[in-house]
This record gives sequence, structure tokens and C-alpha cells, in this order.
Amino acid sequence: MNSTQDDKRIGIVGIVITDVECVSQINAILHEYVGLIVGRMGIPYKEKNISVISLIVDGSNDDISALTGKLGRVKGASVKSMVTKK
Repeated sequence: MNSTQDDKRIGIVGIVITDVECVSQINAILHEYVGLIVGRMGIPYKEKNISVISLIVDGSNDDISALTGKLGRVKGASVKSMVTKK
């Protein structure tokens, strides 16, 4: 996570967890990228048997892409992200 102030972007990452077995893997990845995370909100949606995590991140495009790429490879979770242009 080596980014200068000029190449940093603000982003939103949404994670939908459909399999509770993957939660520890998701949390381990989030811990690995804790330097990017400005805020985190997790909501269990018991009626649908899912959980939703929303993240506000601040980092380079490469760092945010690395985070979302790792999260996206976790079976039982779906990930989408959006970043500012600058």
C-alpha cells in the first residue's frame, strides 16, 4: 500500500455474504488492508439469511483493486466497488 496523496481515491466497497462459513476469511482480508479502510458497517439481514458489509476506502486504484480482487475470490461472498475519478 504505497500511494502518494496525488493518486489516492475514495471508494465504496459492498460485500454480500451468502455463506457464513466465509466470514473469517473476509475478516482476515479486511485486517490485511486495514490501512485503506476509513469506515466499515456490517448488517446481518436475517430474513434473507445474508450479511452485508459496506466499506469506505481511501487508497490508490491498485490498492483498492487488490483488496476487491482478494475479496471477490472468496467463495460465498459477492463484491462490488466504485471509486472516485480523482
